[in-house]
Amino acid sequence: MLATIGSAIGLFAATNIDDIVVLTVLFLASSRGKPRPWQIVAGQYLGFITLVVISVIAALGLTIVPDEWVGFLGLIPLGIGIWTLIRGLRRNGDDDDDDSKITAVGLWGVAGITIANGADNISLYTPIFRTSSPGDVVVMIAVFLVLVAVWCAAGRLIGTHKAVTETLERVEHWLVPVVFIGLGLFILIDSGVIVRLVEVLA
Repeated sequence: MLATIGSAIGLFAATNIDDIVVLTVLFLASSRGKPRPWQIVAGQYLGFITLVVISVIAALGLTIVPDEWVGFLGLIPLGIGIWTLIRGLRRNGDDDDDDSKITAVGLWGVAGITIANGADNISLYTPIFRTSSPGDVVVMIAVFLVLVAVWCAAGRLIGTHKAVTETLERVEHWLVPVVFIGLGLFILIDSGVIVRLVEVLA
């Protein structure tokens, strides 16, 4: 049991360390009204549970999306980042409008970003679930769900810390778009899906 818990903690940390950055940015945005903290937490849970379900299904030998095309999920954060950047630029001239401040996404957007950023989760969880006993899988999933709350708490602590918010105050209007666009491009490039698409179309 302890070995399984320890392995689950290490596995979660290894596959979700980048989520701390995303959660920090989202909670920074929440200090300006959008998204609300509950949307961030609920979206993170919804996205993560979706990743776990996909991993379990894949471990049973079923495939929902071919592995070589999973990278297209990077279009989700890329699209959100571009949309947020354009919206921010359009409202940049109105300093008194709270909506001109950094505007992130709601529950479904957070869930989408979590799923899009979870290709490594699926690739690691699937073989581990496949080779583990049902009891160990249940324990690992329970540990994962507890750690999602820890990750959200850490993101909120950093994203709402006075020193952090004061430091990032001058760049907050483009911070979320840049993070999301960068994340989307990284997923698309790192997954190799663009190269495969070119090969198919060639």
